[in-house]
Order: sequence, then C-alpha cells, then structure tokens
Amino acid sequence: MKRSLHNSGPVLATGVEAGPLLPLHKQRDYRLLWTARTISVTGSEVSKLAIPLTAVTSLTASPSQMGMLTAAASVPALMFGLQSGAIADRLTRHRPLMIACELVSCAAAATVPLAWLFGLLNVTWLIVVALVIGSAGVLFRAANFPHVATVVPPARRTEAMAGLHASYSVASVSGPGLAGLLVQILTAPLAVLAEALSFLTSALLLRAIRTPEQNAPAPSRGMWRDVVAGLRAGVTHPVLRALLAAGVTINFFAMAYTAVYMLYMVNTLGIPKGMIGVLIALGGVGGLLGAWITARLSKRYGENRILLVSVIFFPMEILAVGLLTGPLWWKLALLAMTGTITGGIVVAFATCMGAITLRETSPELRGRVNATMTFAVQGVLAVGGLVGGIAAEFLGLRPVILICAAGMAMSSIWIWASPLRPRRPRPPAA
Repeated sequence: MKRSLHNSGPVLATGVEAGPLLPLHKQRDYRLLWTARTISVTGSEVSKLAIPLTAVTSLTASPSQMGMLTAAASVPALMFGLQSGAIADRLTRHRPLMIACELVSCAAAATVPLAWLFGLLNVTWLIVVALVIGSAGVLFRAANFPHVATVVPPARRTEAMAGLHASYSVASVSGPGLAGLLVQILTAPLAVLAEALSFLTSALLLRAIRTPEQNAPAPSRGMWRDVVAGLRAGVTHPVLRALLAAGVTINFFAMAYTAVYMLYMVNTLGIPKGMIGVLIALGGVGGLLGAWITARLSKRYGENRILLVSVIFFPMEILAVGLLTGPLWWKLALLAMTGTITGGIVVAFATCMGAITLRETSPELRGRVNATMTFAVQGVLAVGGLVGGIAAEFLGLRPVILICAAGMAMSSIWIWASPLRPRRPRPPAA
C-alpha cells in the first residue's frame, strides 16, 4: 500500500498531485512510507521475543509480572484508542506526529540496554517501556491511517493498503528469526537495541517524504463530543457498521481459538513443537501472496467483491484443525496448506476493509472512525482469549475449536447482509 508524489500537475485537495498514475513501487514517497513501516514493525517483532526473554532470563520475573508485562502492550489501545482518533482528526499535518511517535518509541526502547548495562533494569522498567511504546504506537496508527490518503491517490489506495499489510507479513516471517539470532549474539537486553534503531530509521524515512499535507480538520467540539462523533459514524453508517461488526466477530473467535491453539496442536494432534513455528511463518508467506493477489484483483473486481468472497473462507483453517485426524505427514500437509491460504485471506480482507473505510468515511472523520474500529476489534481480543480458555476447561479443546469455526462463519452474515453486496435492479412496475 503505497503512493508517492508526482512531480508535475496541480495539487488536489487530498494532497496528491494530478497527472498519470505511476506504479506504487516507482512512487518515491510510497516507497519511503512502506519501507518505514516494514522496518518499524520488524523491529517490534524482535522486541516481542527479546523483552520477555529479558524479563525471564535476566530479571527472573514471576508469572504475575509476566502477565502485567504482556498486558502493558495492549492497555494503551484501550485507554487512549478513541481519543487518539480525535487528536488525529484535529491535525492539519499528520506526519510530524508520526515522526514524534517513532522518536519517543526509539528513546524508550534504547533505555532497556542502557539500564541493563548500568545495572538499573527491572521488570517495572520494562512495563513502563512497554506502556510508552504502546501509547506512541496508538497515536502513530491513528495519524497514519488518514496520512495514507494524502500520500496515495484514490485509485491506488487498495494497492497501497495491500502493500502495508504485506509489511506485517514480512515482519512476521523475518522478525522471529532475526530476534533469535540477535538474542544469541548480543543477549536479550541488547537485542532490544534493534527495535530502537528500527524506530529511528522509520522516523528518518518519514521525514524524507515530500508530499504536502493539506488537511482541513473539522472544528473541534471537545474531546468527548469528537469521540462520540466517530463512534456514531462507525455505528450508523451501514457499510462501516458491517465492517465493524464483522471485525469484532472475527477477532473474538480468532482469539478464543488462539487461546487453545498451542495446547491442541501439541497435546491432541501431536505436532512437533519445532514445526509449529514453521506453520506460523507460512501464514506470513500467505499474507505476502495475499497482498500481491489482492492488489491485482481489486483493479478488475473491486474491493467489495473481494471482501464478500474472502470472508467466506475465514473459518477454513480453524475447521480443518478441529476435524483433523490421520498420520503426522497428512496433518502437517493440511495445516501448511490451510495456514498459507488463511494468511492470504486475512490480508485480503484487511486490505479491502481499510480501503473501503477510507472510501466511505468523510475526510474529517477518518482518524476517529479508524480509531473506533481499532478500539473495538483490538479490545475484543482480551475478551475472546479469556472466554476461549474458560470454555476449554468445561467443554474440551476440540469442541471449543469447532465452536470458534462456527462463530467465525457468522462474520459472513454481517458482510453479505450489508450494502457491500451488489443488489439486482428490480423490474419496473407494470
């Protein structure tokens, strides 16, 4: 998902210049934006391993401390998610805030290896760092979503969204391996330095973007009223409401499935622990393929049709896991195939969801509507994980997985019952 400035032509209201549309990979500013996100999220993937390992190996953290450390990363989204959208919609320029967020995250991450070298590091320090980086990340995402509309012309936004989602697939494939290598060479605390450098590099790349920003924010009526306006738009607009409901449904049952996934794979299916990481990585590979295919199919069929088709296949992997039996080679083959396909389906859905949200939301509400959706679909993750774990205690692992597959299928109802589904014209009355 990328787009860069054009060197000729008048500037449009979106900040994108008129003229012939270049392929995104040839547009300078989109390349900078994509590279910045890819480097930043890869560094974050490194820290997902390095920071917990630091707590366990260097600080001998207790289970309760590990729980707080894990929760610290998601708390800012629940506390400031809605407000961040209102802040983004008040700005005439989003890029300075994005750069500032990356620099704050860089400084916070850099304190971990420094504190460790001076003997000051403790679990509380790591929790504070996670809270700071998480808060900066919430603000960054709120500003980044409307900023894409500035850098990318409307005709290229689906392709741009696909490219940005591919960034996360690249990070999910390369990040864990890079993290393991850095931990082995540098030790876990020093490996966090890679995250700090990734944030710094991202900030420098974002600063090099030249697209002028000419946003016209709506007058603010106060934080609470601004937040309510975003909530109202997300709930009352029929297309946005369908996307919001489908996203919440998908994430709830996906997290309930994730809560029992590892136990089921190891104890019930007998999958070797080393192969689980390979299967997860294949999902990232599928995501790359999904981004590439979506960018091309959207030009021919449009985002609506891709969304309608992709949502049908969401339960495929979970259903296959719940019904899987047979020899190990068959289990691995089927899991590899369904995991790769599902990785592509997820990216296709998320890409079209983002492009449609940009299309259907008025410019002055984009930050708040995106924050509303992010708050809902991310906030439900904790609930889904809790429900999945408790349900497995009473029902067993396989029944919960099959219930999750059925629940995931319900997301199709929201999409297919919405205006996204093409309507056949009624015959004229006699």
